[in-house]
Amino acid sequence: MKRRKSTRIRALHPQLRSDAAGIDIGARELVVAVPPDCLTAGPLTVRTFRSFTDELHALADWLTQCGIKTVAMESTGVYWIPIFQILEARGFEVCLINAKQAAGIAGRGKTDVCDAQWLQYLHACGLLRASHRPPMQVCALRSVLRHRDRLVRAAASSTQHMQKAMNQMNLQLHHVISDVTGKTGLTIIDAILAGERDPAVLARHRDHRIKADLRTIERSLRGDWQAEHLFTLRQARATYAHYQQQITECDTEAEQMLGTFDKANAPGDLPPPTSSHRKPQRNEHRFDARAALHGILGVDLTQIPGLSALSAHGLIGEIGTTLEKFPSVRHFASWLGLCPDNRISGGTILSSKTRDVPSRVKASLTQRAARRKSSASRRKACTRPKARWAITSGECAGASGRPKPSPPPRTNWRASIMRCSKTGRPTTKAASPAAPNNKPSNGGKGWKSKPPNSASPFPRYQLSINAL
Repeated sequence: MKRRKSTRIRALHPQLRSDAAGIDIGARELVVAVPPDCLTAGPLTVRTFRSFTDELHALADWLTQCGIKTVAMESTGVYWIPIFQILEARGFEVCLINAKQAAGIAGRGKTDVCDAQWLQYLHACGLLRASHRPPMQVCALRSVLRHRDRLVRAAASSTQHMQKAMNQMNLQLHHVISDVTGKTGLTIIDAILAGERDPAVLARHRDHRIKADLRTIERSLRGDWQAEHLFTLRQARATYAHYQQQITECDTEAEQMLGTFDKANAPGDLPPPTSSHRKPQRNEHRFDARAALHGILGVDLTQIPGLSALSAHGLIGEIGTTLEKFPSVRHFASWLGLCPDNRISGGTILSSKTRDVPSRVKASLTQRAARRKSSASRRKACTRPKARWAITSGECAGASGRPKPSPPPRTNWRASIMRCSKTGRPTTKAASPAAPNNKPSNGGKGWKSKPPNSASPFPRYQLSINAL
């Protein structure tokens, strides 16, 4: 008789690592748990250390005595940074995990000791994934760039304080010129704080590039001069100047840090800039960040539509100079939280919204994409006709006879950045042309394709827009 095979599913027991530890980090103390069967740990396998530097080194010595090689830690804020750097310098494999990975288990006590033991067990079973942390050289640059970003935001607040003081004195200067912190605005404010009250004299500080005429600026400078508002204006002006000086020092420090990075093997020639600005714009770096990044990466990230030197510098500071930790574009998009988080049960999609990931890279990319979309919408609004237009691929002419620009290509941000990192070619995928079957290529909206005309070698496109 043939023996039947057993259909029972065997339980898969995880292979425990005897060299894994867990640390629950707080502001004042750290609770460390080692495996319960560790013979060199002494009578206690869970110990508490204070957050002083000497006790952090004692914690590292105890882990070395116990034969620990990998450590998982959970923390909020920035309390994990000192012990992370100490353990990493000692040669430990340190894993900073997300607290959501270890939460949501019923029947477990909520104490620091229980949290440390639970972290140690999960890490020993291989159930925890480490958060992305770039090398120390990139982390140092990231700290400077994040501090610079906070200074820029603080400078914007001081600008609002100056505008509020002028509103209270009924000085309408910030409603006449576009930027009160420009050359004309700051010169007039400094003259006011120096004691000048004559609107005609103040209006002479107008730069020739200001669109408002001299008479309009003179009328906007007739106000109610109050001592208390002049005092707040003086304070806000001094604060703004201080922040600008701090931003300049941050740029100097960032330039020196970029000089310590390894250069690319064959960076090649720097391509021409995509922007027409000759001088650094508002809040941009005071040095040539585009050339510095090109020498490090070997590719110019600003060739990607919508990315400036400031945003590219921020990406390098947050991610690093390589994307080797992300196997594909999909992994990178999932880490950013830009892909749908499908929740499926019973074959039905319950939810597909994206995850809420507090990432500066995500915020920067979405902001650039939204800004590029808004600029494309403004260009479309400027060329919007009041009747139906017939737009061809060779010319786009309406009732006024002015040529109309073609719509900008769609930009795949994640694929562009990954392609820059791996191939060194910052190309973007443009929208594919419509198929020659009179069907729209984008779901029935916008451009439609027609067979080519015999008199023209180019296919003709037609866009129907309702009259305003």
